[in-house]
Amino acid sequence: MISNENYNEVKSHGSSKSKGYRVALTIAGSDSSGGAGIQADIKTFSSLGIYGASAITAITAQNTEGVHSQFALPAELVYNQIIAVMEDLQPSVVKIGMLSNAEVANCVADALEHYDIPIVLDPVVVSTSGHRLLSAEALDVVKQRLLPIAKVVTPNIPEMQALTMMPLSTISEKLEAARYLIALGAQAVLLKGGHEKGDMKRDILYQYADGEITATYLSSPTIATRNTHGTGCTLSSAIAAYIARGFGLSEAVKLSKEYISKAIEAGADVSIGKGNGPVNHLFNPVKMSVYEE
Repeated sequence: MISNENYNEVKSHGSSKSKGYRVALTIAGSDSSGGAGIQADIKTFSSLGIYGASAITAITAQNTEGVHSQFALPAELVYNQIIAVMEDLQPSVVKIGMLSNAEVANCVADALEHYDIPIVLDPVVVSTSGHRLLSAEALDVVKQRLLPIAKVVTPNIPEMQALTMMPLSTISEKLEAARYLIALGAQAVLLKGGHEKGDMKRDILYQYADGEITATYLSSPTIATRNTHGTGCTLSSAIAAYIARGFGLSEAVKLSKEYISKAIEAGADVSIGKGNGPVNHLFNPVKMSVYEE
């Protein structure tokens, strides 16, 4: 394996090319309907001008009505995919999504823990339709090994409850839950409010610095549509893409919130499938981001 020191040296100076694409790696499951998982991540990266690479953790048979079956890939194969991308493409950021089981979660931690790279961790526990996508044992690995290396973790309300086993009814309870995850090692927590009722959806970004936790509230109007399949994957991938483009975390989260809101709105009245349709990832694609050395 390439060492962290050599990785950074190669990333900065090793290429003989004068130009290069900004690369993001997604580690997640495949969605056969194309609305979530790896497929949503790659669409999001491409829409925001980032070259997307992938390491597939699981194959799911799903559509807009739900997940019908899933198969976790062998941990060794997942590990090899990650190392192949890291050693050759030197991505600027990693997004982690569906991990399925403890063996896969551990191999992802093994592959990434020696690299100094921003990690956006989306703890995919259940699908939009309610299908369980992460085992209890894998959830423990996420808490013990992946949270400590994450730049930001992006749970929705049910995922936050699964991670913390804490109530989330009030602002103070949400703060305490975020404090718990930060104590486990996460640098920041974006608590997504898409599951909450009302005319507005409010996400909260908790960041830790100088012994204090600050909370930033990001609100957007609720859009009347059932086409919300893959919104969590899309938001976390957008954050990764904006980080790859050089934005700080606060600005990356703000821009990603705007992106997912516009993507939902652009696909709100489009009918595809019989259930929860996807968002419109490509409502306003930008040119591929190229850097010069």
